[in-house]
Amino acid sequence: MDKPVVVVLFGGRSSEHSISSATAGGVLGSLDRERYRLIPVGLTREGAFVLEDDDPDKFALVADRLPAVIDNGTRIIWPEAAGDRVLRVRDADGSVRELGAVDAVLPILHGSHGEDGTIQGFFDTLELAYAGGGVIDSALCMDKHFMKVALQADGIPVSPGVTLRRADWGEDTDAVRPRLAHLELPWFVKPARAGSSVGVSKVHSADELDAALRIAFDEDDKVLVEQGIVGREVEVGVLEGRDGLVRASLPGEIVLSSREFYDFEGKYLGGDGVDVVCPAAMTDAEIDAVRDMALRAFAAVDGRGLARVDFFLTSDGPIVNELNTMPGFTPISMFPKCWIASGLSYSELLSELIETALARR
Repeated sequence: MDKPVVVVLFGGRSSEHSISSATAGGVLGSLDRERYRLIPVGLTREGAFVLEDDDPDKFALVADRLPAVIDNGTRIIWPEAAGDRVLRVRDADGSVRELGAVDAVLPILHGSHGEDGTIQGFFDTLELAYAGGGVIDSALCMDKHFMKVALQADGIPVSPGVTLRRADWGEDTDAVRPRLAHLELPWFVKPARAGSSVGVSKVHSADELDAALRIAFDEDDKVLVEQGIVGREVEVGVLEGRDGLVRASLPGEIVLSSREFYDFEGKYLGGDGVDVVCPAAMTDAEIDAVRDMALRAFAAVDGRGLARVDFFLTSDGPIVNELNTMPGFTPISMFPKCWIASGLSYSELLSELIETALARR
């Protein structure tokens, strides 16, 4: 029997382009080539779908050289809906060739135009099976404001905060300060629709608010100001298997020493002052509490495929910080590490995502 053909889609138009590209390096190097035939497709920052090299080393994450998808002149021609599912490429010289009938797409895109339901709707329209979240859960969880609304409606505790829009601010913090008066310092100021800690600042005093808002509004025209929570930073992976059952991994913990918060450098560039520990040293009761709440949160947003649920574990119990429907997926990222600690290897985890997509098709 022919091997299923899987398109690995990465890069993208968001500020997380390089992280998605780095994830592609890990995915291309770990997927079982005896089991699947892979077609790497890159999405440039400008929005062009290009045929990429099947070379994991090309997308290694190095601090002084973040990987990226460069326009090489090729253009992917996606199959038409109700058609033959054949993927084609137009080469730089204008000639068109067939790459094979696509069985599933593994979209490892982060941020806008990839993790927000848009690419999922595109593949739904083309009637192509794809791994991971669907339209509604991707859109909800990409927008931290609406994600919190959905969680609160299901009785799931979230961090206290206020949503600001660019029109509210107008570069005049005096207009918004009264709305924040009930929030205890420190505050975390973050874009509503960005990830990988891009545009996030920790505010220790009110006079730091102006600069933090400028940084966040550079990423998005909607910004959250959230009260800092005293508690351990714990994360749980949620995975929908090919059998339709949804499981929660053992929790991992972000342990900060000299770093203010888990920022981009600490996540991806090996910055000092942070350790990713999985499994976390927690009591059985604490583990049960965060795993149960992770499953509840996944259901509250109509989760599909996978998610990483981030918590603050306080003395009063867990509080959900956010859900990520396509979490960091490099081999050293928390989501794979939690599943490895739970008995599922990185390669097996990727295969489970693909097999679930194939079963859904």
